Amino acid sequence: MSVSDRIGNPSRVAIVRSLPGLGDLLCAVPAFRALRTALPEAEITLIGLPWAQSFVRRFDCYLDAWLAFPGYPGIPEGWHSPQRTHDGLAQLQAQAFDLALQMHGSGIVINSFTVLLGAKVNAGFFLPEHYCPDPQRFLAYPESAPEVRRHLQLMEFLGVPLQGEHLEFPLLKSDWWELQQIPETRFLLPGKYVCVHPGASVSDRRWSPVAFARVADAISEMGFEVVLTGTAAEADLTQTVAGLMQKSAINLAGQTSLGALAALLKNAALLACNDTGVSHLAAALEVNSVVIFTNSDPKRWSPLNRDRHRVIVPSTADTVAAVIAEVQDLLHREVAYAN
Repeated sequence: MSVSDRIGNPSRVAIVRSLPGLGDLLCAVPAFRALRTALPEAEITLIGLPWAQSFVRRFDCYLDAWLAFPGYPGIPEGWHSPQRTHDGLAQLQAQAFDLALQMHGSGIVINSFTVLLGAKVNAGFFLPEHYCPDPQRFLAYPESAPEVRRHLQLMEFLGVPLQGEHLEFPLLKSDWWELQQIPETRFLLPGKYVCVHPGASVSDRRWSPVAFARVADAISEMGFEVVLTGTAAEADLTQTVAGLMQKSAINLAGQTSLGALAALLKNAALLACNDTGVSHLAAALEVNSVVIFTNSDPKRWSPLNRDRHRVIVPSTADTVAAVIAEVQDLLHREVAYAN
């Protein structure tokens, strides 16, 4: 069935994906790319959290506009008050969307919000035995699929031809300029440093600082500069890792914008990190990585290319040794390729 048979030829499209993580949006980019290719003339609006405004600006090749998610009972992200929801819905209904596409999750709660947008056609995911707004246009939520592929399955279900499953992150001139304003980065040589990112948006997804310090020391002994990265809120954590190291490291936590961090990663030989947004950023930039999954599902969130991106799940065995082995293998391959 073609895309026109499923969803017609909408000129105004709303995508509902109001999630807090960078990885949440990066993993949806292949679906955004397919949708834009299928609907080149449509105005595509992302309904999301405030931080997503900058994401939409960066991905203006696929997304045209951002509108604020007004909050909705049962959705923890973005909730403020009943009045805010009421007023926000009125503003969204005034947009007169032709298609509202629910890409937020399984749909148990968010499907009723999607329908309240008042679009002519609704599509997305639903969970069997729960509310399904339109059986012809809602796909049973593929719970076991990797995050990237579940959204591509939705596109296929709606008749949208796929345009590959690779992630993207466009780098801007301003990203490189911002990076150059950080004095510690000016003498870093491309391919001669490794980024170590010990933080994560959720604390129980953080591997031990002691373990990260041991890995960082091993990287230093391999002849690579170690650059510790993180948000401003993670500055104490990266300082702890630096203090536990026997070797020296450059600590850039809190000093990089998202764009500057991406530029830094682009020239890195490798990234060692937890399962968090930066791992998806490395995948989008085609930078080798070793990702430690402490308390999340690697089947859902690990990068699809397991040759370039290695996944480690801590066990009773020596996880540090396993991480170092994967790091060494990837770095050796990079050096051999460069030579």
